Amino acid sequence: MKCPKPPPVATPAAESIYRSLFGAYPDGLLLVDHRGSILMANPEAERLLGYDSGELSGLTVDVLVPDAIRPRHAAYREAYSHEPKARPMGTQMELVAKRRDGREVMVEIALSPLEIEGHPFVVAAIRGIEAYPRVKQALQRARYSEFVAQMGRLAVDTRDPQLLLQQVPAVAADALQVDAAVVFLLETSRLEFHVAGGVGLLAGEGLGSRLPNRPDTPPGFILAHGRPVTVADYRTERRFKVPPAYLLQGLVSALAVPLVDRGQIIGVLSVRSRQPERFGADELHFLESLSNLLAASLQRSQSEEALNHAQRMESVGQLTGGIAHDFNNLLTVIQGNLQVLEEHPALEADAGAQQMVAAAARASRRGAELTGKLLAFSRRQQLSPTEVDVGELIESLADMLRRTLDQRIRIDVTTDARGLRCEVDAGQLESALLNIAINSRDAMPEGGTLSFTCAPCVTFPPDVAAELGERARHGAFVEIAITDTGEGMTESVRERVFEPFFTTKELGRGTGLGMSTVYGFVKQSRGSIRLNTAPGAGTEVTLYLPQVRGTAEPEDPTVDLAEGVPPGLQVMLVEDDADVRCVVEQFLLSLGCRISAFDRAEPALASLDAGERCQLVLTDIALGAGMRGTELARQIQSRWPAVAVLLMSGYSSELLQAPGGDDAPWELLRKPYERSDLARAIVQALKSRRSASAGS
Repeated sequence: MKCPKPPPVATPAAESIYRSLFGAYPDGLLLVDHRGSILMANPEAERLLGYDSGELSGLTVDVLVPDAIRPRHAAYREAYSHEPKARPMGTQMELVAKRRDGREVMVEIALSPLEIEGHPFVVAAIRGIEAYPRVKQALQRARYSEFVAQMGRLAVDTRDPQLLLQQVPAVAADALQVDAAVVFLLETSRLEFHVAGGVGLLAGEGLGSRLPNRPDTPPGFILAHGRPVTVADYRTERRFKVPPAYLLQGLVSALAVPLVDRGQIIGVLSVRSRQPERFGADELHFLESLSNLLAASLQRSQSEEALNHAQRMESVGQLTGGIAHDFNNLLTVIQGNLQVLEEHPALEADAGAQQMVAAAARASRRGAELTGKLLAFSRRQQLSPTEVDVGELIESLADMLRRTLDQRIRIDVTTDARGLRCEVDAGQLESALLNIAINSRDAMPEGGTLSFTCAPCVTFPPDVAAELGERARHGAFVEIAITDTGEGMTESVRERVFEPFFTTKELGRGTGLGMSTVYGFVKQSRGSIRLNTAPGAGTEVTLYLPQVRGTAEPEDPTVDLAEGVPPGLQVMLVEDDADVRCVVEQFLLSLGCRISAFDRAEPALASLDAGERCQLVLTDIALGAGMRGTELARQIQSRWPAVAVLLMSGYSSELLQAPGGDDAPWELLRKPYERSDLARAIVQALKSRRSASAGS
């Protein structure tokens, strides 16, 4: 299409000048008629909009308008044709033009109305503005924000931390247009990092590979300084050692930010580029946003896993506690009848029968030990907390272990404070440490080092602090760490190590209850336990137990039980299990007691109301659907204060679960028990009652 002739005053030379100016103008120029048809387009307009020479002429301007805004543009063009006026560049910034390939480009447009030979035209000057520094920066920030939003949606939707560890480096590399992106996570020992995710990884830097946490390594330097680090040029970097592989691959610049979980650095997110000085403030802000998202997601995943694990352990604990309770009732019957059989005149002279009874009695005692371990795991064992000098206990245990363990195992003890005391059950603490030591021995079949360290706890790991809550913030704790140089554990074993009956030992070499009893003891002692292990890296078990400050109280003198059960003692027995009741009656009769027996608390109370004489009430705590033994004891204490009370139970937490149980003044006899245990408990209950009466 030909260009309209210039006004008559123009000379051929002037027309040539006009055409030259039109073609050489640095902005795109379009000459458009009143119908919106493009009559002329200069080369810059064709370049900017992606058309070949001459292709724009004859098209309408509508082809340059994005589909979404085309109706608005038609209305605007109609209004402009009725009142044309010059509009300079910069009055409307947010304009978009559609290129031939469909891509949209940000532009500024100036409009100039023109009349040639009485016909209206418009000259549109179009300038691409995406190359402007301020616009490029705004577009880049918008792009970064979109990537962060994309990761935010993924972090909300997924519960799989491994997916995030794969996606975050990929998104970082894509958004920043870099050659490599890596996530380093710190091991729980804080001695090493491992590569948890990445793109563009170098040789020797595959997923799962490890590198030491030292200030002279790239991630170790970030951890040591606790802040983001920018590397302008690896070739001149002197703050840490640059791995040769970085330089061999042509990597030049880098940006790294710490991953922070509840105030503690847990890893590093790093990006690398082959271009020098590649990263600025916007890139730093973007990478920090990604690291915050990743750290928060890892924290949520860890918290959910810890909660699920705690719920599983609590469910297993309730189950094992219930099993142990019922099993203890059965063992009470078995042990009681075995003891009666052992003393039966018909078997006294039968050596073979005596051997069989003795073997059965030993087996029942092992069964009682087994239920004791189940109760320890389920936190339903009866503890006797005292002030224990932890250093002395560990030294004593270490001396015993040096004599009994494999001589190829070296035992080291380090205590940072003398007289460091915990409020725990000394026997159970020693048993817990022994269980851990035995596991360590089995993990070092060729020998190694077993270390005990004990010190006041200064700072808690985040997961322990979260578990202990207010106790960690306002209480004092002792930290006992048992470390071995053994085989370590895989992640799958580590997750199940505290479950009852779980063991990796050969059949017959362990019950799988050792670590579960340690777990139950620590939890019941209002403490926490932490396991740090990896295949080939040994194992560290750390116990956090409440510390006692100040001078220890002298222990109560040992109760003198030599006087025995008074002959003719009037005992009221309340037990809902008929077989158990029968065994206990036999025991009481053999101790010279006079007995009245009931299967529920209500008729026992009615008998006392009717005037029955009684010196001691021996009652189970769980009495079926009726009144509990603790309530029966409370009413007897209130109405007949001279009557002694002795409680018995398959698991001792029943006493603590009762209202006001923490201050319960009654003696508790654990099932299963032998006749001698019952006799001692009766004497102690009578003494306690006399002491209480004298004090009042």
